[in-house]
Amino acid sequence: MSRNVWKLSLVLFVVAWSLFELYPPTPRDLLRVFEEQAEYQDTNFTAIVSRALDLQQQNSNQVFLNLLTAAGTNELRQYFPSLYDEDDTEHNRAILNRIQKKAAGRIQLGLDLKGGTSFLVEMDTDRLEEVVDKAHAVEQAIEVLRKRVDRFGVAEPVLQPAGENRISIQLPGLSEVDKDTARTTLQKAAFLEFRMVHPESDLLVRQEIVEPGYELLVERSRRKEGETGARRTYLVRKGAEKGLTGKYVDRAGVYPDPVTGAPEINLRFNSEGARLFGEITRQNVGNLMAIVLDGELYSAPRINEPILGGNCRITGDYDLREAYELANVLQNPLEAPLKIVEERGVDPSLGRDSIESGIRAVAIGTGAVVVFMLVYYLFAGTVAITALLLNIVILLGVMCSIGTTLTLPGIAGIVLTIGMAVDANVLIYERIREETASGKSMRGALAAGYDKAFGTIFDSNLTTLISAVILIFMGTGPVKGFGVTLTIGISCSLFTALIVTRLIFDWLLAKGWLTSLPMLRLVGETRINFMRYAVPACIFSWALILVGNGYGIYRGHDVLGVDFAGGDQLRLRFAQRVTVEEVRRAVTDLKVGEAMIQYHTDLMGGKQTLEITTGAGTGVTVNEGLVAKFPEAKFERISLDTVGATVGKEIQKSALAASLLAMFGILVYVAFRYEFSFAVGAVVAVIHDVLMTMGWFFLTGRELSAPIVAAVLTIIGFSINDTIVIFDRIREDLKLGLRGTFLEVMNKALNQTLARTIITSGTVFLATLSLYLFGGGVINDFAFTFLVGILTGTYSSMYIAGALVLWWHKGERPKIGAEVAAEAVAMQRV
Repeated sequence: MSRNVWKLSLVLFVVAWSLFELYPPTPRDLLRVFEEQAEYQDTNFTAIVSRALDLQQQNSNQVFLNLLTAAGTNELRQYFPSLYDEDDTEHNRAILNRIQKKAAGRIQLGLDLKGGTSFLVEMDTDRLEEVVDKAHAVEQAIEVLRKRVDRFGVAEPVLQPAGENRISIQLPGLSEVDKDTARTTLQKAAFLEFRMVHPESDLLVRQEIVEPGYELLVERSRRKEGETGARRTYLVRKGAEKGLTGKYVDRAGVYPDPVTGAPEINLRFNSEGARLFGEITRQNVGNLMAIVLDGELYSAPRINEPILGGNCRITGDYDLREAYELANVLQNPLEAPLKIVEERGVDPSLGRDSIESGIRAVAIGTGAVVVFMLVYYLFAGTVAITALLLNIVILLGVMCSIGTTLTLPGIAGIVLTIGMAVDANVLIYERIREETASGKSMRGALAAGYDKAFGTIFDSNLTTLISAVILIFMGTGPVKGFGVTLTIGISCSLFTALIVTRLIFDWLLAKGWLTSLPMLRLVGETRINFMRYAVPACIFSWALILVGNGYGIYRGHDVLGVDFAGGDQLRLRFAQRVTVEEVRRAVTDLKVGEAMIQYHTDLMGGKQTLEITTGAGTGVTVNEGLVAKFPEAKFERISLDTVGATVGKEIQKSALAASLLAMFGILVYVAFRYEFSFAVGAVVAVIHDVLMTMGWFFLTGRELSAPIVAAVLTIIGFSINDTIVIFDRIREDLKLGLRGTFLEVMNKALNQTLARTIITSGTVFLATLSLYLFGGGVINDFAFTFLVGILTGTYSSMYIAGALVLWWHKGERPKIGAEVAAEAVAMQRV
């Protein structure tokens, strides 16, 4: 009884902690939290709120920017003294960022659910001559980029290192108008240099003479060719004069020229920069000074007199928007150039649709599993469903506590967790059924059922965890999120199935309320000779695999989606459909190279979207060209993914490495727990399942993407789960000294686990089918892949894994249980 008290205390603590971590689950209105958090209010504060409300009526999606604009020059620190930090450079923005965090919900949504843009930028660390520690350089770059990103007014931007020299940047809710600005701003290294122009520059340029230590630079201009005023060329000294670079810039702002009104950038140097600038201008009165940014000459003003105040103006042929971009990067310079190697964008409206479809899929999948368990297992099903609901609560609580971002594949992970969570309960209940049938009491049947099912549950879930953990360490983005969700889900399933349900049953037994556990029977006692069909089944399977994968090879590069091949993948919604032929002609006229064009239809809603895959960096051109060519179609961008060829190859390598590593881990574990022949059978069955699934995937004309890697690794986990359950029963029967040949023992084990196999595969199939039908087009390929994998994995556990072990031993009983079998034979002789 004391043990049950300890278990009850643990369960109550975990559930209470999970609920605490979950609250509040969804974000609250920022404007309302702004009012609630104010420690002091006056008429001016009321006016700020009123202005923000007016701005919100014009643009409801930019509450953060609306509040920042409404505050204007008013200092918010007087209303939020506890949120004020004197080290902040922009106090109002910093205070609003802290209020935004308080308003945020505990469940963090990924960009695919709330919309926005993500960039993966790569830093050219080879250009860092003075920086030895690359990790420190990346950290410095993150801080610089964070200051630049803050200028966009994006709430909760995420910047984090992604490898040795890459940085992942997520900007939720970024408007389409700001995306180009963000792209430009993030890539600018802003390596500013002040160089001297050769005193005889014009003469030497005309004579085409370049003296040592100098180079020719052409002044930047936005004038088009053919317009009056040719761009001027200067002979400029290489390297910054006296080492005066952008790192000495303290402030940068945009102001209109008092005469022309054109925008110009005013710089203020720090004390050391002011000293250097003063020396340079004093020593070079009458000469030209070149202002060079990222190797491009912006202007070359003449030094008329020494400038000792530490101020400098940069004038050039740029518009107001470019001036603000330049001022932003000058104030936050990088020490090495960056380039964007991957870009993904999702329209917020698509994110809302994804949330709705995801919730619908979870609700329907859970409902289907709940109905089945209640109908089939009756009261025991009620206990299992209670554990399932607690499983979801604990899963979400753990995710919130460690700050895991919930993505669309993450929702898929929850749905699959729901289906697979039932497996442990099914194993326990089927064992209880067997023990009850053998004549044991209710208490004895429960104890034996849990004890005998524990080893199977542990082995099957641990092998699935191998795939999930590999996803975490080797996956990227949403794939990694799926791995995290699946890992937490499996762990929670073990807790709820082995502790929560046992606690409920023990409590009912102690009260005397549980005298029997009636259950329906889907499959009675069977004596099917499964191995009789092993040879034709294997021949048929591998023939299908050759056909399907052969067709995939025939399709060639077309089977690789943007994640693997690199390029731009553009998705558009429209009011009027344009034929594929017309779209292809329009794209061809744009001269962006080969394009893959196809329409996708939502299975439930019937909504269609146009998907166009082209070369990297051409998506925006295609989008603008189609909008101009077909105005009646009213094309509207809902997402744009850009993946560089290098990143695509890296994803291919990591996918292959993850799959091989998962199978190796499974091979080692199964060999350790069983015999090497069993390990080989399990791994060959997994390879069979992956190849079979890929064959059907290729035959249906689909493209490989990063989420498909998650689906394949999940198939590996599911397949080995089912195989381990069957192997565990074979091992148990061998150790019990079951009479008969190895063929008879194997058929017996397959018949004993047939009900569990059908029920578990059926519940996971129901959960995944809800993803396929109701989850929306974004995860349709993922759900299709796993549906095929479920059917294939169930089949291969019988006809591939089991048959291979049987053939390996040439029909003879393996070493497992050999001593028991020998003793039984000896007893018969006596």
